[in-house]
Amino acid sequence: MTSCGCLVLEKVEDHGGGGDAVAAAAARGGGKGRAGCGCGSCAGEWWSRRSFSETVFPIYVMGSSRATAARGILDAAGDPIWEAVKSEAKSEAEKEPILSSFLYASVLSHDCLERALSFVLANRLEDPTLLATQLIDIFNDVMMNDVDIRRSIRLDAQAFKGRDPSCAQYSWALLYLKGYHSLQSYRIAHVLWNQGRKVLALALQSRISEVFAVDIHPAAKIGEGILLDHGTGLVIGETAVIGNWVSLMQGVTLGGTGKEHGDRHPKIGQGALLGAGATILGNINVGEGAMIAAGSLVLKHVPSHSMAVGNPAKVVGYMEKEDPSLTMKHDARRDYFEHVAGSFSDDRPNGSVVK
Repeated sequence: MTSCGCLVLEKVEDHGGGGDAVAAAAARGGGKGRAGCGCGSCAGEWWSRRSFSETVFPIYVMGSSRATAARGILDAAGDPIWEAVKSEAKSEAEKEPILSSFLYASVLSHDCLERALSFVLANRLEDPTLLATQLIDIFNDVMMNDVDIRRSIRLDAQAFKGRDPSCAQYSWALLYLKGYHSLQSYRIAHVLWNQGRKVLALALQSRISEVFAVDIHPAAKIGEGILLDHGTGLVIGETAVIGNWVSLMQGVTLGGTGKEHGDRHPKIGQGALLGAGATILGNINVGEGAMIAAGSLVLKHVPSHSMAVGNPAKVVGYMEKEDPSLTMKHDARRDYFEHVAGSFSDDRPNGSVVK
């Protein structure tokens, strides 16, 4: 257990005082520190930890129970994602000495993922009247005292690394991807909203929208293991609900019709994939494992495990294998839909208008 009280974390031990001390020295002088002393034992330990992280945490393609895997993140003796982030940061600091100070301040000087994320988000969202130091205190207080966020930030990081080919490392999500940044900033605002600190939550929402071009109302309910790929132009309304393991591309809108009050925004089922520029309006349901093709306008309910495309959207086929949010196969080519639709019986309403 570390001094921060975060989950159950194991401190990385390096023979001869390597690791963090070397990274700190590199940060001070731009030196060529190494992550470890270089002996065979250290190398074996590092690769063992790396192998553990890569085999335990990519749960999406392993066919394991999602609920069991999610609980395992909190029950594991250690924090493989945080260990991976630190190892990656140390390696990058060696490769790019000009970034050593940035990587030390953002990752290596912290004792857990929560504090590193608080530092990164606060420095992205600060403005002249809301200082980074103030935001760090707020963010740390929320994340260190909310077990759901602590689990979600790890499952989200895994979603980015597992589903986005351009995210080769966990540390890239933490440090560079605004889809991840905006999602975790929303999670903090959502907790503040539920605590009754609605003005602060709305102030954060405004700043998140300004900095990341992502507008998520803090009252919206979003599950875990979420991918916001790029994120730019994403809009999620106040009463929207998004299930676990959903992937959303840039420009997605979960909005109201402008004619209703109260519960007026879409409900997205677990494992759904929403393509770039998809617009879903009104208090309607997109079923579990459904796929909405890029540029589609959805105004009616979409059945589970169906594929909807067009303006207005129509169901063009069904799929009963892996959730599309995990496979990320969302090309809306005619031959692809015809192939999938043709593999199922004629009693399914293929080609019908979404109901």
